[in-house]
Amino acid sequence: MVIITNGENKMDNVLKELYDTVVERKSEKMEGSYTCYLFEKGIDKILKKCGEECTEMVIAAKNADNDELKNEIADLMYHIMVMCVERGLPWEDVEAVLANRSNKTGNLKQFHTVDKNT
Repeated sequence: MVIITNGENKMDNVLKELYDTVVERKSEKMEGSYTCYLFEKGIDKILKKCGEECTEMVIAAKNADNDELKNEIADLMYHIMVMCVERGLPWEDVEAVLANRSNKTGNLKQFHTVDKNT
C-alpha cells in the first residue's frame, strides 16, 4: 500500500530519506554504522554485497516466499543506494530514468532468435 499525503507519494519519501541517510553516512562517519563500514571497505565490497543481495532476491523469488522476497528486495535496494552514493550518482537521476521509461509504450524489444541447428 502506498500512502499519498499532500500530493506526495510516501514511498518516494522513504526512498529519498534512505538515500539521504546513506549520503550523510559517507560524509559523517558514525561508529558502528554498517553503511560507514561499506564505504570504508570500498567499491569492491559494495559491489560484492549488491551481487549477494541480488542472488538472494532471485532465490527468494524462485522459492515463492514473498516474506523473504520483500526483505531481499529491500536489502538489494539499500546496497544499490550505497553503490550510487559511492559512485556519485544522485538518486534523482535514477528516478528520472524510471519516470522517462514509465511514459513509453510499445517499446518491446525484438530479440534475434538463433537456429541452433545451423
